[in-house]
Amino acid sequence: MRNLTKAMAVAAMLAFPAFTFAQTTAPATKKAPAAKAEKAPAAASKKVATKSASGTVKSISDSQLVITTSGKAPKDETFVVNASTAKKPATIEVGSHVSVRYTQEGTTMTATAINASAPKATKATKAPKK
Repeated sequence: MRNLTKAMAVAAMLAFPAFTFAQTTAPATKKAPAAKAEKAPAAASKKVATKSASGTVKSISDSQLVITTSGKAPKDETFVVNASTAKKPATIEVGSHVSVRYTQEGTTMTATAINASAPKATKATKAPKK
C-alpha cells in the first residue's frame, strides 16, 4: 500500500507540471493581412534623399534640364524641372556651370534647386587686349 501511495504521489507530481504548461501556452494566432496594408503607407511616407550633381548646361527648357558632368568619364544627365524647382538666377543659359540638387524616384531625377554661374567666356567672346 505504501508503494502504491508513493507511485500515485510521483505520478501526480509529474502530471501537475505538464498540466500547467499545457494551459499557459497561448494558442498560435495568425496576423491579419491588414498589418501589411498598414506598413505600406509608412514606407511611402519615408523622406526621399536629396542628391546633388554639377556640370555644364547642355540644354534647358521649362520642363527639362540636361547637363554634362565633368570628370574622368563625362556624361549627360537629364533632370525634370517643375514649378517648385528653385532657380538662381531665374534665367539659366546654355553653357553655364550649374549645381543641381535633386531627388530620385526610380530612374526619374527631379531638380529641387538649380544654382548657376555665368557661362565661361570663349575665345570669340573675349575682348581683345589693348
